[in-house]
Amino acid sequence: MHQRKDFFASKKEELGVSLNEVQKQAVRETEGPLLLLASPGSGKTTTIIMRIGYLIERMGVEPSRIKAVTFSRASAADMKERFARFFPGLEPVKFSTIHSLAFQVLREHFYKTRTPYHLIEGQMELEEETEGDGAQPADQLPLHKKFILRHLFKTIAGENITDEQMEELTTYISLVKNKMIPPERWDSVKTDVPQAHRVLIAYEEYKRAGSGKGLLVDFDDMLTIGNEILERDRELLRRYQRRYDYVLTDESQDTSLVQHAIIEKLVREHGNLCVVADDDQSIYSWRGADPSYLLNFKDAYPAALTLFMEQNYRSSRDIVDVANRFIKRNKNRYEKNMFTRNPRSAPAQIRSFADYKSQAKYLVEEIRGIAELGEVAVLYRNNSSSIALINEFDRAGIPFFMKDTDNRFFSHWVVEDVLNFMRMSFTDKRADLLETIHTKCAGYITKGQMTQLLGIGNQESVFDNLLKHVPLKEYQVKQIELLRDNFRRMNGMAPKDAIRHIRSKLGYEKALDRLCERLGFRKEHLLGILNTLEEIADTLATMEEFAARLKHLEGVLKSSKHKRGQNVVTFSTLHSAKGLEFERVYMIDLIDGIIPSSDDKQGATAEEAALSMEEAVRLFYVGMTRAKRHLELLTYKMRDGEKVQESPFVTDVRQLLNPGKPAVRPEPGRPAAAVTSGRGPAAAQAGAGRAAASGKSASPARKKNPNAVRQAADLAAGRDVLHPVFGSGTIVKLAGERIHIRFGTTDKVLSVATCLEMGLLELEKS
Repeated sequence: MHQRKDFFASKKEELGVSLNEVQKQAVRETEGPLLLLASPGSGKTTTIIMRIGYLIERMGVEPSRIKAVTFSRASAADMKERFARFFPGLEPVKFSTIHSLAFQVLREHFYKTRTPYHLIEGQMELEEETEGDGAQPADQLPLHKKFILRHLFKTIAGENITDEQMEELTTYISLVKNKMIPPERWDSVKTDVPQAHRVLIAYEEYKRAGSGKGLLVDFDDMLTIGNEILERDRELLRRYQRRYDYVLTDESQDTSLVQHAIIEKLVREHGNLCVVADDDQSIYSWRGADPSYLLNFKDAYPAALTLFMEQNYRSSRDIVDVANRFIKRNKNRYEKNMFTRNPRSAPAQIRSFADYKSQAKYLVEEIRGIAELGEVAVLYRNNSSSIALINEFDRAGIPFFMKDTDNRFFSHWVVEDVLNFMRMSFTDKRADLLETIHTKCAGYITKGQMTQLLGIGNQESVFDNLLKHVPLKEYQVKQIELLRDNFRRMNGMAPKDAIRHIRSKLGYEKALDRLCERLGFRKEHLLGILNTLEEIADTLATMEEFAARLKHLEGVLKSSKHKRGQNVVTFSTLHSAKGLEFERVYMIDLIDGIIPSSDDKQGATAEEAALSMEEAVRLFYVGMTRAKRHLELLTYKMRDGEKVQESPFVTDVRQLLNPGKPAVRPEPGRPAAAVTSGRGPAAAQAGAGRAAASGKSASPARKKNPNAVRQAADLAAGRDVLHPVFGSGTIVKLAGERIHIRFGTTDKVLSVATCLEMGLLELEKS
């Protein structure tokens, strides 16, 4: 009788695909719960596809009985294409997103219960949104999420919502929904959007009312309502549980509590769940992702098998080695040791420039001579970093593709304000122009006075009309005369000088200060826009050229999204780069305040701050592990005329590359003593568990800091200390069991006992 060839041998023969022993075990271990922890570049997708093929080809499972859940449409499409290529003779498996699965549940339940509903997201292009002032009657609003939120914000906050506020508001709503936070706690969730929790309450009420269309449903509702339906509709839950015998979830570190809850219900009967994830690449907590699910996986599935795919096939040995050692700064993680059998190339390079502008000029000079531009990526924390790059690369004629194109810079109200100031310098006869900026310059013109001015149609100077025909307070006369003279003085200025004139002489920066205090805008972001405008204006002779340059760059940015897959440089945020790989990677703007940001260092408690910092470490790690052979970390010493410090993560990497030199600062992250508290497989527990399964010895416990303060008597007001999360600080005072420490501009109140017990403080040497 003919003996069937080994599955792996036949696939190697047919496809040239060869799996290592851990990958083979992940394919064969089909029954019961499996947590597959896959390091970057470890062949995760190949292993998943082979596992599904094994279930069908060798175990005879019907493809329709397998549910493969991914968490983006792009990854679902990629898996579908790979499966068809690997197993062309098999009936296709349905790869779907978690939203698609939840929506299917929702539709079946609503059809059964005859509940009318209407989707209010994804039904129209955002370009079709009218500007408006959000003042439409509620019963006449277009049924789209952003229209509704814009109207509710205007009603509750009394202001028009900006693009940034809208983005933050929708992120806030997604976070609340995905973490299943009850309404009574909505006001405790941090956000810079004023009245956000009140807007959310009103939004939920509006959706329930339905506006004649039945229940209104957005993308987040698909998850929360889908989960609630499975909780209470036992018949429907049983139908879904019987529909699938095997469930597989990919990129599970990016999923939220409500998404995990849906999957848990789906597999409750048979327990055949394969979760593929990497806790070291969990970087989406701001939208509800929660890596604690992975760390506590055995709490939910006590019989689960945990496998570690640690071999990296992507990067050179130099990059893998430094990235592996860098991520060990984090303590809330499974103890993995990423390794590779790839040869060495060159160590990661750290380049420090005198200022921010030198960074972009270096990139242009470095990259312009590279033939394979498609193998080059420039990665950054914030989208705002891309505008200066676009300007420099466009001037140099280097083509690029921007992942997740963001045109909001060019339509930002600060950019429009600057252009309107410039227009006013050409003609001061347009009251409509002054109306757009009168609250943002030094004239102190009231709304009532502006209304009177708009009624004067004599085509004279708006400032002369104010002085002659509109009742003014005594102090306003001199201010308006000065404003008129400053506008006239600006006429004919070079655009860079004009922007500086607007910021100072016309009082725009002071006006922004007031807006930030009143509406919660982030001043650093607004000033960053002004600084970027100055960079674009540099070398331009006229304000007309400046306006034309902005229009040109906006067009360049829009056209860049059509260059995917061409021989062009890729610009991407660190978040959007996950899953990509390039021969050469340049990580830029690596300064303290950007990565980690001030928000990364903060939290309601020291533990929350430490967890936040660990996510920033993971984000940096994701950037490092995109590189195959060439990795450069770029930092600088001056930005916008102010001194800045290199990112402490760059300092960490420098120490790893040059271990003979003394460390500049303590490691970031939570101390080991705070980790092994008994909930789930934190670092030490995970290492011991894996060692028992593999025969390796467990990693030694982290050593205590020998320089840590252990006696309260060593702490006194005025002493300088180091904290593993907050950095350098000065003790302000000790009050009983509490110690007050100033870190930069922020004061923290910590527990003396906790600091001493965990060794959180170290005296700085004078």
